Amino acid sequence: MRTIRALVAFLMFTIPALVFGQIGISVRVGPPALPIYEQPMCPGEGFLWTPGYWAYNEEVSDYYWVPGTWVQAPEVGFLWTPGYWGWRENAYFFNEGYWGRTVGFYGGISYGFGYYGDGYRGGRWDHDRFFYNRSENRLDETRFRNVYEERIEHRDENRVSYNGGRDGIGLRPTPEQEAAGRERHVAPLAAQAEHVRTARANPELRASMNHGNPRIGATERPGEFGDHSAAARKAAEEPGAKTGGEANTGPRVMHPNDMPPVARPAPVNSGNERADKRYEQQQDKLIAKQSQDRQKLQQRQQAEHQRQPNAPPTLEQTHQQQTQQMSQKHAAQQQKLQSRQPQGKPEKRQNHPNEKP
Repeated sequence: MRTIRALVAFLMFTIPALVFGQIGISVRVGPPALPIYEQPMCPGEGFLWTPGYWAYNEEVSDYYWVPGTWVQAPEVGFLWTPGYWGWRENAYFFNEGYWGRTVGFYGGISYGFGYYGDGYRGGRWDHDRFFYNRSENRLDETRFRNVYEERIEHRDENRVSYNGGRDGIGLRPTPEQEAAGRERHVAPLAAQAEHVRTARANPELRASMNHGNPRIGATERPGEFGDHSAAARKAAEEPGAKTGGEANTGPRVMHPNDMPPVARPAPVNSGNERADKRYEQQQDKLIAKQSQDRQKLQQRQQAEHQRQPNAPPTLEQTHQQQTQQMSQKHAAQQQKLQSRQPQGKPEKRQNHPNEKP
């Protein structure tokens, strides 16, 4: 008996996490493509983004969407390695995600928001504080000071959600990723497990019901699936679809040419003519740059349409996501510049005749 226990302990320490973390559910058909969704605002410092993914419910023989969400890291210095579906022995198996000091292999899946198939570009730890990359996260920068900006070149913006098999991602783990898989890990937290159970119980999140386009793409915190906390999918939504009980009757912004012209803020009159003029010049420069960004993205998207005259719907969804991301970035740039708007000097208070100066 002692020998058997020793052997079991040995296997637990020697089997790589890439295999040990596989969940015993095998599915012959791969999960749907990753939906396009909007990331909710980060609720506070120390919360890390965990991207959404497709899980499988054996009771109904259907995939269901587990919305992305912000989760507090279990330890200082820990990062999240997302789970992924991988092809093995003529079926797809799910490799569970985990917390650790190094981001390991997650199938080369491009989950977005800093996870583009290799490592994590959405933020980094500096001693006991997590610093957020504003290019990859939605932040209220009036509340966050621990931010930086790093532009990420997205080499491949496909939405394939599994590794291996037919049409799956063909990447294999590097030696460094395999080493990361053998480091000390923390399993998904209780809040994450409850988040999965809540998603599993929601019929609207099943692929057969939403046809791969779940209405709730992400939530601000684990388990908060109400309309007040869910980031409703704005990207791949059909006209007239219900969002929070209201019909979506507005136009679908697919390409930069569909967007209204860049709005020019009202003139500033702070009483400091020199500062006002400098601020207007900065506004002119930003508007010109944003107009140029729109033109470049429009030209790139048109070129992609020309190369693929019979393009699948996923191409339009990708273009819509690109356009929305650019719009969000431009709005953040305007907000940042407006925070530096010249302010008029406060009027000097006049003393009341009965008051002492």
